[in-house]
Amino acid sequence: MSKLFENARKRELVPFRFDVVGSFLRPQAIKEAREKFAAGAITRAELAKVEDSEIEKLVAQEKATGLKAVTDGEFRRSYWHLDFFWGFAGVEHIVLDHGYFFHGEETRADSARLSGKIRFSNHPFLSHYRFLKQVAGNGIIARQNIPAPAQFFAELVRGENKKTIAHHYPDREELYKDISAAYHQVILAFYDLGCRNIQLDDCTWGMLCDQNFWSTMAGKGYDVQALQELYLRLNNEAIADLPADLTVTTHVCRGNYHSTWATSGGYEPVAPTLLARENVNAFYLEFDTERAGNFAPLRHVPASKPVVLGLFSSKTGVLEDKNVIFSRIQEATQYLPIDQLCISPQCGFASTEEGNILTEEQQWAKLRFIKEIADEIWK
Repeated sequence: MSKLFENARKRELVPFRFDVVGSFLRPQAIKEAREKFAAGAITRAELAKVEDSEIEKLVAQEKATGLKAVTDGEFRRSYWHLDFFWGFAGVEHIVLDHGYFFHGEETRADSARLSGKIRFSNHPFLSHYRFLKQVAGNGIIARQNIPAPAQFFAELVRGENKKTIAHHYPDREELYKDISAAYHQVILAFYDLGCRNIQLDDCTWGMLCDQNFWSTMAGKGYDVQALQELYLRLNNEAIADLPADLTVTTHVCRGNYHSTWATSGGYEPVAPTLLARENVNAFYLEFDTERAGNFAPLRHVPASKPVVLGLFSSKTGVLEDKNVIFSRIQEATQYLPIDQLCISPQCGFASTEEGNILTEEQQWAKLRFIKEIADEIWK
């Protein structure tokens, strides 16, 4: 092993050397219970009991695998992002003509649209977190994953959704302020429940890394830098003036649905904005394939902020070549020191309830493999 790793140290703070992004494959019991609930065969309370039981099993498995920060696997969600948006007042659940377009597949067509002014009011995810915190117990970080404010805005202006904005928000400035304010309030509500680690999941930057975004989605003459500045503003205003002992991180990838992807391109186009100026405590970044580009954009990351290298694919159960992983980590140290780095899968295992194409055993085998490598490097 490279001498660069000789003095690598363990880390007792979020993010941990061996970490995870958030979602896990839905167990068969949850899939069956959700089908029964949709058919009216069981009540919401009965569905929640199944979810509770499976989340307890999940957290136990996360602990057994060596994770020091656990999640509820997003077992109560259908989507990694939309369920959270629907929890705000002034937002409604709709179905569009098309879903999201991934490489070779199209998702279900659910979306979130404005029905009034955006407000935080007793968000349903708070009770979800309360249960996770209880199950996690002492000495374990109970992590809350939520989609980033920038992602919320991107959904509100997606396709025909944007037609409702002018009605409810003739002044766009008011919309921006309401998004950030609602997020700030819900984050503080999580904090009051004991949450000390919030993760903002954010695919908006991944879209901006893709050159095709400008031609196929943004159109000719679109000001990409202005959009970056807006995303940065929404995220930074939402997490401004939070308690000092709350760790806020962000995960940025290029789409994760049924083992497919949505966009390609390295982080260079957004690095001076996202990596240098977003006021999070750490970054979880996708680096599992050539589509993610090289490590050069890491030079923009401030020295105080760890980066979790998503070198392992959550889209497949095949284990990576350990020597290749060591080599890639060594390559990343050209831009950041080894003790500023951690490792994880590039994304969750089930960003939607469909999940990626691998088995639960392969999911856990991959996590054990990542821990094995982390333990070899950061002794």
